[in-house]
Parts: sequence; C-alpha cells; structure tokens
Amino acid sequence: MKYVMLLGKCMTGFAWAVMVYNLFMPFEGNTGLALNILLLVTAFMHGIQVIMFYGMFSQYMALTKKDFLKVFGFGVFALLEYRQKLMQKLQQQNA
Repeated sequence: MKYVMLLGKCMTGFAWAVMVYNLFMPFEGNTGLALNILLLVTAFMHGIQVIMFYGMFSQYMALTKKDFLKVFGFGVFALLEYRQKLMQKLQQQNA
C-alpha cells in the first residue's frame, strides 16, 4: 500500500507540474485550454479535500499549514496517509 500511495503522489505531482507549466508556456490549441480547465477543476477539488481533511482530522490531531498544503497538493493520497496514521494512533491508544 505504501508504494501505491507513493506512486499516486508522484503521478499527482507530475500532473500539477504539467498544468502549472502550461500557465507559463502554454501548449498549442485545445491541449492548452484543456490543461487550464483541468487546473481549475483540480484546484477546486483539492480545496474541497482540504475542507474534508480539517473536518475529519482536526479533532484527533494537531494540524499544521504543512499538513494542509500536503493535502492540497496530493489530494486523496495524502488523505489516505493521514487516515493510516490516525488508525495507528487510535490502535495504540486502545492497546
């Protein structure tokens, strides 16, 4: 599972890099337009995930700006990582 999340983070980072690169050096035709639209949709969806992250995890662990940026950047893969950390923490408390 760890390698799947790492691969997902790498793919997400690459997608962000391509979309941001397109802002400064636009691709020609419909590709550039599609990447701009995808950037807006991705930023919106990752923003929603940050709100979900705050709602789910703020009562269980202290959250920093770095945590929020990580969730904004990597989306569901960061959420899964924090879920895993929380589950381990709760198991240790119950043991």
